[in-house]
Amino acid sequence: MEFKEVVKNRYSCKKYSDRRVEADKLTAILNAGRLAPTAKNLQEQHVYVVQSAEDLAKIDAVTPCRYGAPTVLVVAYDSKNVFTYPGGKRDSGTEDATIVATHMILAAADEGVDSCWVNFLDPEKLAGALDLPENEEVLMVMDLGYAAEGAGPLPNHSNRKPLDETVTYM
Repeated sequence: MEFKEVVKNRYSCKKYSDRRVEADKLTAILNAGRLAPTAKNLQEQHVYVVQSAEDLAKIDAVTPCRYGAPTVLVVAYDSKNVFTYPGGKRDSGTEDATIVATHMILAAADEGVDSCWVNFLDPEKLAGALDLPENEEVLMVMDLGYAAEGAGPLPNHSNRKPLDETVTYM
């Protein structure tokens, strides 16, 4: 699919069928995240592919926003392997994991797989439920699957502010 079409048409799916994501498509999505740039090429991200009923139930216990997706990616990063920016107030962990997640969401759309970025959750509670390493911080979870019949973008999906309201040339 043409990149402009991927960006224009991708939406946050909030109702999934039980059709599983094919292994080759999932691998393509994960590879898009692997290829994402990270500060100093630290590659501090870690992506957990959650598909078992037991672990999906753990996600359901932490957020109501799985929407029936048969696959959920948990995007985390190693907080001990980040680049600290000048001034010492910020580091690359959240930003790099966000770039990774964004690459995967766009790759999913390119593969014809629907997705939803979910951050309506307590990341520490989810990390504990999934028994993730203490040094890893959860950024978000990503629902992956195929839209159920009748699913589609929210009514305001295409509403966008004009460019001159969101961009200033200096």
